[in-house]
Amino acid sequence: MKDMIKEIVDIDHEAQQITDAAQMKKLNSAEEVAKRREEIRNQYLARARKRIEKNEPAEQAFAEEEWKKTEKHYAAVREKLEADYQKNGDQWVNELVGRVLGA
Repeated sequence: MKDMIKEIVDIDHEAQQITDAAQMKKLNSAEEVAKRREEIRNQYLARARKRIEKNEPAEQAFAEEEWKKTEKHYAAVREKLEADYQKNGDQWVNELVGRVLGA
C-alpha cells in the first residue's frame, strides 16, 4: 500500500514537472512570437521608409510639374480676364451703375 501511494505521489510529481515544462514552453513561445512580430514590424517599417525615400524625389518633381501647370493655367485665365476687362470694363461699369440706379 505504501508502495502504491509512493508510486501515485511520484507519478503526480512527474506529471507536475511535465505540466511546468509545458507551461514554460508556452511562455517562451509567446515571447518568441511577440519578438518575431516586432522584428517583422520593424522590417516592414524600414522597407516602407526606404520606399518613401526612393519615391520622394519623383513625387516632388511631379508636384512641382503640377504646380507649374496650375500656375500657367491661372496666369492664362488672369490674362484673359484682364483683356476682357480692358475691352469691356467701361461698358460693364456703366451697365452695373445703370442697373443699380435704375432699380
